[in-house]
Amino acid sequence: MAKINTHYQKLQAGYLFPEIGKRVRAYAAAHPATRIIRLGIGDVVLPLPAPIVDAIKTAADEMARKETFRGYGPEQGYEFLLDAIAANYRSQGAQVSPDEIFVSDGAKCDTANMQEIFSLDSVVAVTDPVYPVYVDTNVMAGRTGPADSDGRYQRLVYLPTTAANDFDPPLPDGRADLVYLCSPNNPTGAVMSRASLARWVAWAKQHEAIILFDAAYEAFVREPGLPRSIFEIPGAREVALEFRSFSKTAGFTGTRCAFTVIPKELKARDDSGAWVALHGLWNRRHTTKFNGVSYPIQRAAAAVFSPEGAAGAHANIDYTMENARLIREGLARAGYRVFGGVNAPYIWMQVPASMTSWQYFDRLLAEANVVGTPGSGFGSCGEGYFRLSAFGFRENVEEAVERIRTKLPA
Repeated sequence: MAKINTHYQKLQAGYLFPEIGKRVRAYAAAHPATRIIRLGIGDVVLPLPAPIVDAIKTAADEMARKETFRGYGPEQGYEFLLDAIAANYRSQGAQVSPDEIFVSDGAKCDTANMQEIFSLDSVVAVTDPVYPVYVDTNVMAGRTGPADSDGRYQRLVYLPTTAANDFDPPLPDGRADLVYLCSPNNPTGAVMSRASLARWVAWAKQHEAIILFDAAYEAFVREPGLPRSIFEIPGAREVALEFRSFSKTAGFTGTRCAFTVIPKELKARDDSGAWVALHGLWNRRHTTKFNGVSYPIQRAAAAVFSPEGAAGAHANIDYTMENARLIREGLARAGYRVFGGVNAPYIWMQVPASMTSWQYFDRLLAEANVVGTPGSGFGSCGEGYFRLSAFGFRENVEEAVERIRTKLPA
């Protein structure tokens, strides 16, 4: 008799973004003449820069000739891309070797799948609010108990990260074996300082813990001195791995390419207490379950690091960050308390005290015809907050801000 994985039944309702989509579709069907502006899901809208598209075309042409055709490539990634990524790390003050890089089809997949190489009795800590994938995949694996009335799962360690502590994640009070950190943060838009990351590295060393560091938005950091990689911190290579993505950096949400860095020094203990290098474990998992990113897309990713490709990608990021400024300053003029939007493409705003974040979502949709993301979807500490994405066309962003200012001021 076939049985399901009952841990899936612990999951709360639906994944956050499909639930948003369902509500928006229902409203749109009931109001077909209404023009809805979507600033919810963080999907890019600007086209790929020309040098990146040219790289795809050239690589596709190579695939059409028997002399240059390629079949399966190395699962970890082609050498030309690994070298370019390693060089980019060096330019940021971090040392990463090409053979410590694993190219994949998305940071979401990597952050979800990384938990597979760790023991099921590992205690996992997450910030609250949190990117839901960190939580849900550990629920699916069976590391948690059921959720309580606040949506918090038993056996997960939650680290309240709110305006009260300047959105700087506090260290766990008790045991935590794995910690997910995201900086620049999704959803709050906050960036961890060098001192904060150093504090976490020291804690991880003391407790033999592993930091799973999500740096998918590092290219949006604007303020000098803020770290873009945890590997800029001395000692981090012994206690941390890092996820990065081309999705928001260079507009690859529709082409799919990312990578994870696992230093050779990074180790955890097995059941006998012996140290085991995680690099080999992830390599085994990666090569068993993944056949690699396509050659044309890897050529496109390498083009991101060329002078011309970098200029195009940076121009798109500049466009997005100007959107973020317009949203942040417009909401502030409308009376809202706002955070983020300076070193990240997300604006984290407090909703009026009389409403929950989902109530605000429904009112914003109905009265201003604007879509955002309710903060409670990111965790119980997200209640009372709301996320707006700066990924959008300028005219839509300006109109959305004006609609909020006139129809739903704080």
